[in-house]
This record gives sequence, C-alpha cells and structure tokens, in this order.
Amino acid sequence: MKRKMQSKTKLVEHTSQVRVRFVETDPLGIVWHGNYIQYFEDGRESFGRKHGISYLDQKKHGYATPIVKSSTDHKLPLRYGDIATIKTIYVDSPAAKMMFRYEIYNQDNQLVCTGTTVQVFVDKIGEGDLSLTIPEFFMEWKKNVGLINE
Repeated sequence: MKRKMQSKTKLVEHTSQVRVRFVETDPLGIVWHGNYIQYFEDGRESFGRKHGISYLDQKKHGYATPIVKSSTDHKLPLRYGDIATIKTIYVDSPAAKMMFRYEIYNQDNQLVCTGTTVQVFVDKIGEGDLSLTIPEFFMEWKKNVGLINE
C-alpha cells in the first residue's frame, strides 16, 4: 500500500492588492490596526478564488471554516490612498485546518504588517460540528495544487 507523502517544499501563495479607503483610517490618517485583519480576509478571498478553495467552494461541499486564531505584527503604517499588496501563503498541515501567513507591503515595497490565521472545518449543514479529519474535498484540493504526492 502506498503511503501519501506531504511535500514540505511546495508553496501555494497568491498576491493581491487593495487601496486603503478613508473609512479604514483613524484621526491620524493611518490605517486603524484592526483593519489589517480585513486585509488578511481580502487576501484569503482572492487566494481562494485563484486556487479553487473559496468560501463558496467550501460551502458547496457542506463546510464552513471559521477563524479560531489570528495574529498580527505591525511594522510600518499604511495611510489613506496607499496601495497595499497582500501576499497570502497557505501553510500546509496534516491536521483538519487551514493555516495562512500574510505579508502586507506598501507601494514602496516596504513590509508593513505580517500575520497568521487558523481556520477549522465545521459541518455547516448539521449543527456546526468540528471536523476532526480532513474533508475529502480538501484532500483533493491539496492533491490538485501539488501538496500531496501519491
């Protein structure tokens, strides 16, 4: 029987951009720290559309993936009108969860924020029970993007 091997060298990532809106800034004209979580969400949604694992794809298979952990590390400010580049990197794991790392850069290509999120699979059709095993559709996704070698 062949054993499935997880690759440690394959990176699945996506880069997207957002323009900082006025409503996202504080009275000093800099992005309020809590809005970086929204930028992570923007990056994750763009990543999902690009790589075929969007929230709609998950829903189609009967799952939702709520965030159970998030962290940010702020280095420089973003300001109203800036173009932020969000690099979203999937972090592979043998567990039934989705982990992402983020790097946000300003228009001068300076790193302004890094962070991580962890999401778990819940059966949204039922009572929202936590999935302790990786859903079949997600294993198939991992194969399709080259994270699992057979």
